[in-house]
Amino acid sequence: MANGYPRRSSVFSGLVLILFGLLFLLHNFRGGFSLGRLLIHWWPLLLILWGIAKLYERVAAQRSGAQPGAPIRAGEVFLILGLLSLVGLIALADFVKDRVPGIEIDEPVFGDSHSFDVDVPSKPVPANARIVIRNGRGGITVRAGDTPEIRVSGKKTIRTWSESDAQRIANSARIEIVQNGDAYEVRAAGSDNPSSRIAMDLDVVVPKKSPLTIRNEKGDVQVSGPGGELSITTQSGDIEVRDARADVDIELRRGGIKVSDTKGNVKISSRGGEVQVVNAAGGLTLDGEFFGPIRAEKIAKGVRFISSRTDLTLTQLSGHLETHSGNLEIFDSSGNLALRTRDYDVNLENVTGKIKIDNRNADVQVRFPVPPKDDVDITNSSAGITLSLPSASNFAILADSHSGDIDSEFDAPTLKKTTTESGDAHLEGKVGSRGPKITLKTSYGSISIHKSS
Repeated sequence: MANGYPRRSSVFSGLVLILFGLLFLLHNFRGGFSLGRLLIHWWPLLLILWGIAKLYERVAAQRSGAQPGAPIRAGEVFLILGLLSLVGLIALADFVKDRVPGIEIDEPVFGDSHSFDVDVPSKPVPANARIVIRNGRGGITVRAGDTPEIRVSGKKTIRTWSESDAQRIANSARIEIVQNGDAYEVRAAGSDNPSSRIAMDLDVVVPKKSPLTIRNEKGDVQVSGPGGELSITTQSGDIEVRDARADVDIELRRGGIKVSDTKGNVKISSRGGEVQVVNAAGGLTLDGEFFGPIRAEKIAKGVRFISSRTDLTLTQLSGHLETHSGNLEIFDSSGNLALRTRDYDVNLENVTGKIKIDNRNADVQVRFPVPPKDDVDITNSSAGITLSLPSASNFAILADSHSGDIDSEFDAPTLKKTTTESGDAHLEGKVGSRGPKITLKTSYGSISIHKSS
């Protein structure tokens, strides 16, 4: 109270609480809604809202004769700082969940752990019936059997404070096998409790020739010996597939993947960690962002690798491909190679097909243990190129280095090197006759051509 007039309260705090409350609700109930990204682009709206609220308060105070409030109140400042800090913590948690493999940030679940057996009667099905396995949380192990039936066993783990509550939940939470159209589904049913309190670890046996689809939320998945097409989708957990006789399609958000001894094609879409694929009779497609090392070995029909920084096509891989710690290595391949990447030190050895590389910000090294027969085209920027060839090699070369030098251990009458006053270097000519064409170009890096032993 001042001069007999009441002081008006601020409407800004209420508006801010309503606004942030709506944003938090959208974040909780709409997947993919990013508070951090929204705040980065739209934070000036807070200042606009603050200014509108202050103008409204002053006009309303003048009309009613009340004493105007302070232009900016300390409580409002602390409210804004506190809410922004909360948004920052939520955005950090979202970032960690999306970008750091193997780290989980879940809602806390309290209580003791209680285990119960999963008891499901076996169900006869046609020998090539399509089978779908759906689970919430928990591991799934699938084996191919010799009889036309589905058998399910395992454990259900329930976290509660009392054993009686756990028993009640266990009695209602069950696994059932039902026919859905031409498919047979193994799925959880009967529980109205939060899925975070219940984990189902399932051991499933299916007919050997059945096409198989697995959908899991959180938990490891292991499959051995499937004879039909295999599709696995899970949010979090490690996946292992062995001895698949048909195509394998894997989609994973967080976790590691191991696939071995497959007869069909393998496709992996992931934002996960380590990937290892060994001995595939078909081709391998990698599509996504992989934060751990990648190793592919003995892929008969080649590798296709697509990410935000890499586009690789390799038509055959008899040796191995590996990415780790900023390196991309390919050893022993008789197929053609086309690579566009950045920030990878590229190292090729004994790649005997046609080679085309476009790299940035990292070195490229290519070594031929035998004279090359196909064309080599390497473009780089802000890094060097090193090429090693047997002394008996025949080739035609065109090499350019902008603001860098060219050093060659090969000498021939038709081979000519020139330099400019600005520091550019050019090498052109032939070594021997009837060899492939080698084109090397880089900027702000050197080119080295060596004779390999």
